[in-house]
Amino acid sequence: MKTTIQLSDHFTYNKLLRFTFPSIIMMVFTSIYGVVDGFFVSNFAGKTAFAAVNLIMPFIMILGGMGFMIGTGGTALVSLILGQNDREKANRYFSMMIYMTLLLGIVLSVTGIIFMRPVAAFLGATPDMMEDCVLYGRIVIGFTSTFMLQNVFQSFLIAAERPKLGLAATVAAGVTNMILDALFVGVFSWGVAGAALATGLSQCIGGALPFIYFVRPNTSLLRLSRTKLALKPMLQACANGSSELMSNISSSVVSMIYNFQLLKYVGENGVSAYGVLMYVQFIFIAIFIGYSIGSAPIISYHYGAGNHMELKNMLKKSVLLSSGAGIILSLSAFLLAAPLAKIFVGYDAELFDLTAHAFRLFAFSFLLAGLNIFASSFFTALNNGAISAAISFMRTLIFQTGAVLLLPVFFDVDGIWFAITIAEICACILSAVFLIAKRRKYHYM
Repeated sequence: MKTTIQLSDHFTYNKLLRFTFPSIIMMVFTSIYGVVDGFFVSNFAGKTAFAAVNLIMPFIMILGGMGFMIGTGGTALVSLILGQNDREKANRYFSMMIYMTLLLGIVLSVTGIIFMRPVAAFLGATPDMMEDCVLYGRIVIGFTSTFMLQNVFQSFLIAAERPKLGLAATVAAGVTNMILDALFVGVFSWGVAGAALATGLSQCIGGALPFIYFVRPNTSLLRLSRTKLALKPMLQACANGSSELMSNISSSVVSMIYNFQLLKYVGENGVSAYGVLMYVQFIFIAIFIGYSIGSAPIISYHYGAGNHMELKNMLKKSVLLSSGAGIILSLSAFLLAAPLAKIFVGYDAELFDLTAHAFRLFAFSFLLAGLNIFASSFFTALNNGAISAAISFMRTLIFQTGAVLLLPVFFDVDGIWFAITIAEICACILSAVFLIAKRRKYHYM
C-alpha cells in the first residue's frame, strides 16, 4: 500500500488535507514568532515597548516578504518543470533561487540596519517609543537572510514532496523562539532586545536545517547543485511571485495607515489594541496561507502536465474547504475576543475593553479571507502572476486603505475595526470575476 503522497496523485479531501497539513502547521508556527514576542514584551516590558514593536513590524515584514516572492514564484516554476519531467532543469532553477535569496537577504539586512532610525521616525514613533523601535528593528533585520530562506524553503519542500521536513524545521524554530523569549525577556529582562534576539536565532534554525538537507544527497525531487544565474527564469519567478510580495508590502503599508489612524483617533492604546488583533490574525490567516502554499505545487504540477480534471478537482475542493474554515475561524474569533485580549493586555482595563470590542468587529473578516488568499495563490500556481498580483494588490492595499480612511469619518473608531471586512467582501467579488473570466484558458471549470 502506497503511503507517500505524490504531486501526480488524484487528491481526495483526505489526501489533500494530509498533504497540506504540514504546511498549515508550518505557517502557524512561523506566525507564532511575532505573537510570542508580543506576549512577552507586553507583559514584561510594558505597553510602550509593545506599541514600539508593533509600529516597526510592518517594515520588517516588507523585507522578509522578498523570501515569499522568490519561494512562491520559484516553486510554481520549478513544479511546472517537474510536471514536464525535466528534473535536471528543475534542480538548476531551484539552486539559483536559493543562492539569490541568500545574496538578497544580506543586502536587505545592511540597508535596513542603516535606515532603521529614519524609518521609525517616518512611521510615527514617539520619543518614548523611538529607541525600542530602532533596537528591535536592527536586531531582527540582521537575520533577514535566514528569515527569507525559511520562507523560501517552506514552498520548495512541498515541491520536493517533503512537507513533513518543512514542518519539523519550523516547529523546531518555533519552540526555540518560545524558550528563548521566556529566557531572554521573562528571566533576563532584556526587553525588546531579548525578544528580537530570540526571533532571529530561531529563524536561523528554520533556514539552516532545510539548507543542510538539500546540500546533502537526498531522495527528494530537488537538490542544491552548482548553477549559473539565468536572468529570464529568475525574473519570471519574481514576477509570478510578485503577488505574495505585493500582499506582504500592501499589508505592511495598510498596517502603517491603521497605526496613523489609531494614533489620531485613540492614541497609543489604539496601536497596542491593533497589535493584539494582528497577532491573532497572523495565526488565523496562517491557516489559509499554509493551505495555499501546500496546494500550490499540486496545481502547478497538474497544469504543467495538462491534467485539466485535477485542476477542476483542486479548485472545487479548495473553495469548499476555505469557506468552511472561514466560518469556523470567524465564529472562534468572535467568541474568544475577551480571552485573547486578556492574554496580551489584561493588565490594563481600558486597553482590554478596547481590544475585546475591536476583536468582535474584526472577527467577520475571516469569513472570506481564505477564499481571497486561495484565489491569489491559485493564479500564482498557474504561473499567472499578473492576476494574482492584482487580487493581492486590490485586496490588501486599495480596498483596505480606502475603507480604513473613509469609514472612520462616518463610524468613528469602529469604522477602523470593520474596514478589513469591507475590503474582503470587495476582494471576493473581484476574485470571482477573474476565476470566471479565465475558466476557458485554464480549463478549471
